[in-house]
Amino acid sequence: MDYRPQRSHRRVLTFIAAALLSLPACRDRSAPPAEQGKPASAASRQADQPVNPDAKALAGLVERVNEYVALHRKLEDSLPHLSKDSTPQQIDTHQRALGKMIQDARSGAKQGDLFTPESQAVIKRLLAHVFGGPDGPALKASIMDENPGIPTLKVNERYPDTVPLSTIPPQVLEGLPNLPEEMEFRFVGNSLILMDVHAHIIADFIPNAFPQ
Repeated sequence: MDYRPQRSHRRVLTFIAAALLSLPACRDRSAPPAEQGKPASAASRQADQPVNPDAKALAGLVERVNEYVALHRKLEDSLPHLSKDSTPQQIDTHQRALGKMIQDARSGAKQGDLFTPESQAVIKRLLAHVFGGPDGPALKASIMDENPGIPTLKVNERYPDTVPLSTIPPQVLEGLPNLPEEMEFRFVGNSLILMDVHAHIIADFIPNAFPQ
């Protein structure tokens, strides 16, 4: 089945994503003009610009994900590197070793460390827009068709080997922040997880991500 959204729906989605991921360029018209002959400093110009709270929330999420990935890469670089000729057993051993190192380094990790309440609210609104569109029911059905769910999700634990990974439709991904290649968004049951694909670790998740 073709799940590509209608052209007008795509324009709306692109507009919303652009608005959330960028700061408004306009200044506060009520602010006093700079003194004649004294151009405003970069700091004062930045202070004049109102902050989009949704953009700020998503920018904070990206910053925290990048910090996580910096730790991931530091730990992964300490392990023997895999080659294109590595066997499945060697790949699995490497993955589990990296996962154990990340679990030890983030032993106090909890839900909401990466997905703060502010970023969770923004992403839930984005998902509500996508699934509330004309293609929403078909998109949700395609996700749930291969999404058995996990009874209890826990941050910093290995994604269960017996649970298949659901596919994220491009219509959903285009509204979410871009991730480094080590990370992926996945749906598990009604939750959106942030998964470390090299370590097969659940880095964080948003419970009840699907609109009701």
